[in-house]
Amino acid sequence: MGSTRFFIFILVCVALLSIVKALSQEPELGSARVVFQTSYGDIEFGFYPTVAPKTVDHIFKLVRLGGYNTNHFFRVDKGFVAQVADVASGRSAPMNEEQRKEAEKTIVGEFSDVKHVRGTLSMGRYEDPNSAQSSFSMLLGDAPHLDRQYAVFGKVTKGDETLRKLEEVPTRREGIFVMPTERITILSTYYYDTKMESCEEERSVLKRRLEASFVEVERQRMKCFP
Repeated sequence: MGSTRFFIFILVCVALLSIVKALSQEPELGSARVVFQTSYGDIEFGFYPTVAPKTVDHIFKLVRLGGYNTNHFFRVDKGFVAQVADVASGRSAPMNEEQRKEAEKTIVGEFSDVKHVRGTLSMGRYEDPNSAQSSFSMLLGDAPHLDRQYAVFGKVTKGDETLRKLEEVPTRREGIFVMPTERITILSTYYYDTKMESCEEERSVLKRRLEASFVEVERQRMKCFP
């Protein structure tokens, strides 16, 4: 009887550990990376395509179209969020038709159990849960009150030092928003694929090996078949 109870206790412990691990496990990042080159430095981020696929497709398409170029961070609330303005109203450069069409789309609220912690990317929206367009926040601290209320779609992968610089910018309060007193411009953007980078490295290694093999074959040929 004692051994049976002990066995059940072990099973319960294993099950609880599995649940805790599942709850705390961070979702997998996709291979795409985006870099915002700002007036305060670069910020790189990746996406959670399995968590918010529609949001990721929309934001990444806007990036590929150059939609965020000349946009800005209209909100910087230290310890809370640095928020990118809507593309349609935040850019200083005019948009072409394709950019405008994508920027004005509204995206269904893809709310999940992923936590709002520092570095998280979270969509902005109005009162309507399905009103997100192109504004999003980079979390500057943990914000559990946003969990399951706003769509998390990625996280900052490099550039926390830039976020810290943004937090030191002078600000003013306008209603509920804390806004920088100067324009923090997204000068330009670019993107790349980490898988492609990996393949490039592997191709380079393979090329060197093939070249070395060719040299060895040629050496043997000269030795055996002069």
